[in-house]
Amino acid sequence: MEKRVLGKVLEVSAIGYGAMGLSHGYGPATDRKEAIALIRAAAERGVTFFDTAQIYGAENEEIVGEALEPMRGQVVIATKFGFELERTDKQQVLNSRPEYIRQVTEGSLKRLRVEAIDLYYQHRVDPNVAIEEVAGAVKVLIDEGKVKHFGMSEAGVETIRRAHAVLPVTAIQSEYSMMWRQPEEELLPMLEELGIGFVPFSPLGKGFLTGRFDKDSTFGSTDFRSVVPRFSPENLDANQALVKLVKDIAADKQATPAQIALAWVLAQKPWIVPIPGTTKLHRLEENLGAATVELTPDDLQNIASTLAKIEVHGDRYPAHLQQRVGR
Repeated sequence: MEKRVLGKVLEVSAIGYGAMGLSHGYGPATDRKEAIALIRAAAERGVTFFDTAQIYGAENEEIVGEALEPMRGQVVIATKFGFELERTDKQQVLNSRPEYIRQVTEGSLKRLRVEAIDLYYQHRVDPNVAIEEVAGAVKVLIDEGKVKHFGMSEAGVETIRRAHAVLPVTAIQSEYSMMWRQPEEELLPMLEELGIGFVPFSPLGKGFLTGRFDKDSTFGSTDFRSVVPRFSPENLDANQALVKLVKDIAADKQATPAQIALAWVLAQKPWIVPIPGTTKLHRLEENLGAATVELTPDDLQNIASTLAKIEVHGDRYPAHLQQRVGR
């Protein structure tokens, strides 16, 4: 697979793999052996960039670590800190105090079976800890050889600038797709200016852009989408214009809607590396096939013109989680 470079220094496959859904956020956890086999299948097909996080549960990092142990040195593993772990009340409480970052890093190293974390993101900005302190704490870990590169997730542009002044930020992770284009306004221009890579999660609009959902779709209580305004019946119905756009292009290109959605993300900048997730081998292969789909300048212009006329209905997070992004 084609390679791309994040932050001018970290070479990865053009399409990565997001492991969250294997055990967190989208319903029941995948069988451990099946999850390990899927990650190894991704690596065998050229994926060299794998994404997990502490808050996805210890098992998620353990699965990634076990699956990729035979490929150590050949793949890049990203994980994230920033939440208090092992809380009995299951609440997601932010904690980026330097001493806590150090404490939880040891657990990630053990679960991932590595001596150094390739890319270590702050999962969400902690308003109670100055970002300069966070960057300084990660810099110490880099100096000690426990971390290689620093990243941030869902951070605001000014916070990113402040962090980057202390420790070069290699990559920013945020949502980006045909369905959520806000990063184009301020974030992407700033990343280009500073030479920081961009890692979009949910490049398929949490599955919406594949065309699988309509107003009659339902989501289980353990599926995060059950509380996302964008996935209410009325918004699923209102946003079908996006699905039609993607399906029309897919038919023209003899590709699938998912491949068109991913190819569009890839075409925006050469330093963008999406990390779609899946629990199924045939979906993995479909996603990776997007790397060979060519969207011409005319295609991209036509898509841009159509997207400009489509209003996306529904917030991407419920209100209490929306407050944690863009800080």
